Amino acid sequence: MDYKDLANLIFPDVKEISYYEEKYPERNLPEGAIVTRFAPSPTGFVHIGGLYQALVARTVAQKTGGVFFLRVEDTDQKREVENGVTGIVNSLKDFDMAPDEGMISDTEEIGNYGPFKQSLRKEIYQAYAKYMIEQGKAYPCFCTPEDGEEIRQKQESAKIRPGYYGVWAKCRNLTVEEMVEKIQNGENYIIRFKSPGREDRKIKHKDVIKGNVDFPENDLDIVIIKADGLPTYHFAHAVDDHLMRTTHVIRSDEWLSSVPLHLQLFHELGFKAPKYAHISPIMKNDNGGKRKLSKRKDPEAAVEYYKQEGVPSDAVKEYLLNIANSTFENWRRANPDAKMEEFDFQLNKMSVSGALFDMVKLLDIGKTVISKMTAEAVYEESLEWAKEFDTELAEMLVDKEYALKVFGIERGNKKPRKDIAKWSDVKENIEYMYDDKFYGKAQEYPYQVISDKEDLEKIFKLYIEKYYDENDDKQTWFDKIKALAVEMGYAGEVKEFKANPGMYKAHVGDVSTAIRVGLTSRTNTPDMYEIMQVLGKDRIVERLEKAIG
Repeated sequence: MDYKDLANLIFPDVKEISYYEEKYPERNLPEGAIVTRFAPSPTGFVHIGGLYQALVARTVAQKTGGVFFLRVEDTDQKREVENGVTGIVNSLKDFDMAPDEGMISDTEEIGNYGPFKQSLRKEIYQAYAKYMIEQGKAYPCFCTPEDGEEIRQKQESAKIRPGYYGVWAKCRNLTVEEMVEKIQNGENYIIRFKSPGREDRKIKHKDVIKGNVDFPENDLDIVIIKADGLPTYHFAHAVDDHLMRTTHVIRSDEWLSSVPLHLQLFHELGFKAPKYAHISPIMKNDNGGKRKLSKRKDPEAAVEYYKQEGVPSDAVKEYLLNIANSTFENWRRANPDAKMEEFDFQLNKMSVSGALFDMVKLLDIGKTVISKMTAEAVYEESLEWAKEFDTELAEMLVDKEYALKVFGIERGNKKPRKDIAKWSDVKENIEYMYDDKFYGKAQEYPYQVISDKEDLEKIFKLYIEKYYDENDDKQTWFDKIKALAVEMGYAGEVKEFKANPGMYKAHVGDVSTAIRVGLTSRTNTPDMYEIMQVLGKDRIVERLEKAIG
């Protein structure tokens, strides 16, 4: 008997690998086109680090006229969570990063290189495992979990490297006849890769991000097909990336140590290996030290967090590009209105050490992104968010015509308002423009320099009776506030006040602050003239009279 007989006994019904090589031919793409993938496991929520990898992969594929696809690696079915695939698909959709090919729902996919769920590709992996057995490069292993534990304990006692290799690989040197006999006797088995490697030899590898790295060769006889007939991650990814014609594997640098094994698998399968680009993790400051963003400790580690908070998807992507390429920030400064897709992203310019996550910076980008939106876009986005996460805000936005006036305040100017960083900020930033909210809670008026009740009453009465005219343009409006300040004995110019501080107890800016607080109960708001245009005369009079009271 030979290896071919053994392979036929184990996998009697699988197709020849030539069938799959023809079914999944080289892609017809422009020269230099990059094919990348996002290949998560449906074992929990999508981590911001996963979105980071997906964004990088998608960006380099788009830049080169290539393909970005979504493959779901669900061979570890014990760890799979309910709706895990749906969560992955929706997370990409939420950030406008739907793949060119791959899974588009829990059950649907697009593209000619599927199935894109590994659990549906069992017969493909078995075809390649059969081929490996025929070549004498894989073998059935009959060791029980107890055998494995015994080997591990002996290795620990002898203080040597743990694993199934060399003299410890008990089933490696069984004859074909012995293997066949054990199978025919009904003994359970798995399939192991027969590694040709030696730990005392080194391999040199050039990573696209990390540069040149040296490793010992892999000498472990890893499991490639488990007892349930499904492959391990290592074997499945090699077969899939070959058949899906992946050119660049972009993944977390925790996989860097697997490179010797993966390159060896590609070589022994007769495949051309893809280029590997290992991305450093996103880090967080923790009491002066640095650690990885943790699913357990950090709410911002979950992609879902940004949706719940209403951080615009473009802000998150801009921020991630910012930490991916150090040149992005200067490019954005020079090209404030360009689409982020126009940035010349370079994989080899990515940091080799982990970038620190900065929520303040992310929210600052959120403010800039929202400041550039039209009132209509702000309305639509905040309403869509509110329908899912804030019913009170959704009710406030029922009157679209009025909401557009509110969102239109100080928008479209050279220096637009930057008070909203995320959709969950909207309600707090506009509720004073809604009478039921403004009058609906005990009002505090945080008056500043001018806080004497009689002075305030006089300012408000004078303003209503003598100086306010809803038809005034902005310059006339401000000139009248200056005139009101002078009539009250205050400085009509701030510089005049600064030049003679002993002469005046307040200036024109303090008068406009008093009016601002009287109308909004806030010291900081967008442009007062525009707010008053939206409120209209009757409501202005009513609010200032209430403030006097």
